Amino acid sequence: MKTYMAKTQDVKREWYIIDATDVPLGRLASQVASILRGKNKPTFTPNVDTGDYVIVINTDKIALTGKKKEQKYYRYHTGYIGGLKEVRYDKLMDEKSDFALQKAVKGMLPKNSIGRQMIKKLFVYKGSEQHQQAQQPKELIIK
Repeated sequence: MKTYMAKTQDVKREWYIIDATDVPLGRLASQVASILRGKNKPTFTPNVDTGDYVIVINTDKIALTGKKKEQKYYRYHTGYIGGLKEVRYDKLMDEKSDFALQKAVKGMLPKNSIGRQMIKKLFVYKGSEQHQQAQQPKELIIK
């Protein structure tokens, strides 16, 4: 029996659209990362980008469970001495909810050149308007 190894030129890519209304951030991010990576396909190969394109709309309506809005912080460093910055998630979700989802998904992808390729297939929008109607995305429901 031979093992199937996917090749980049043989991969058939689909487009999916996901409505993020009332879906927890982590659950949504893990599902999106799995689709971007291609783990939902039987032809999954770890060293080849076999994933699909994903469009996420309504990120301003993403749910955070528990007390994460008050207790969780997004931290980053400016590169200067004493440049550690903190933003609480309630402020981050109000102002840049698309950024929060993108960072969550990026953290779940491989940290190499294939992971950087995969994150480029993610399109995130705050409202219900999106610009990829020509690709005819299939609706995907996340529970």
